[in-house]
Amino acid sequence: MQKRTSAFLTIFLIVQIIALQILKFFPEFVEKYYSLGIYPWISKISRYIFGWVPFSVGDLFYLLITIVAIRWLYKNVKRLRQNDQVGFFVDILAAVSVVYFMFHVLWGFNYYRLPLHKSLHLESDYTTEQLLETTNRFIEKSNFMHRELGFADDVKIELPYSQKEMFKKTLNGYKNLEEEFPQLALSPRSIKKSGWSLGLTYMGYSGYLNPFSGEAQVNNLMKTYKFPAVACHEEAHQIGYAAENEANFIATLSTLHNDDPYMKYTGYIFTLRYLINEVARRDEAKYEELLTTINPGILVSYQEMRDFWESYQNPFEDFSKMFWDNFLKANNQSHGIMSYDYMVALVVNYYEDKKL
Repeated sequence: MQKRTSAFLTIFLIVQIIALQILKFFPEFVEKYYSLGIYPWISKISRYIFGWVPFSVGDLFYLLITIVAIRWLYKNVKRLRQNDQVGFFVDILAAVSVVYFMFHVLWGFNYYRLPLHKSLHLESDYTTEQLLETTNRFIEKSNFMHRELGFADDVKIELPYSQKEMFKKTLNGYKNLEEEFPQLALSPRSIKKSGWSLGLTYMGYSGYLNPFSGEAQVNNLMKTYKFPAVACHEEAHQIGYAAENEANFIATLSTLHNDDPYMKYTGYIFTLRYLINEVARRDEAKYEELLTTINPGILVSYQEMRDFWESYQNPFEDFSKMFWDNFLKANNQSHGIMSYDYMVALVVNYYEDKKL
């Protein structure tokens, strides 16, 4: 009976892979029936169940799965020497099949939804002139807010909130954003510091969403201006936006819609960094020129962020990023990690006719 079940689940894994290759051609179907249909209920239920728990239930789940997997391997590795190699690998594939199915049902189908620029009715491309205009506007606004908060141009702004307070404040931005885009509503909240923050840092990640528990995890070692934006980014994943570039854009929207001036400031300089980096890729001389117009205190915040990651740089980070790049490509993100740049297109087109 067990062999028959394992064989069935292994065949089901192949069926799932083929079905997903077909599903990528029907993003409107996924958007309507899963991302805006079934998933919001799955997401809300998981956040109600796990959101109140002060620690990450999902982290414990991963630890338990790791222990069970190691125990199973310890007890079954002898089958490789007993001419049961096929059965050994079929059992592993059967387990993978179950996890693969649960991953997609609980969250992963969001990788195949309608691209955000289509659902928000935005253009997906832009000219260098549009980029420069938007970048200049963000520089002016970032500099203005830096002074508005009462800091000299060359002083780095320290956020006056604890990480727990910043988690709470993210809801305000989403609440305001909901008035314009009801599909971006976030309630209830379920965001936490990751219990694996040191490991995340060595792998080069600021946070992640646990697709099985619906908990958003933020690297609590990252005590920089980027913390609020990362929290909003992971919350964007929670409400069903799986693509990294889209989650970054929603992080921009939610921080810039926040009533708190410090949260809003972090959103401006978070977004400005993406814009200025895109200028550098297109026109190095213009990039150098624009840098001189940004308040030195803002540039110090950027340098602090770079110093933080460089202090943890290690060979494993490259392997981790390569794995994540391939994971994204396998899940309908054709440009992998580089797909983050699509965020700039969304920012340029959304703010082209809007006041900052």
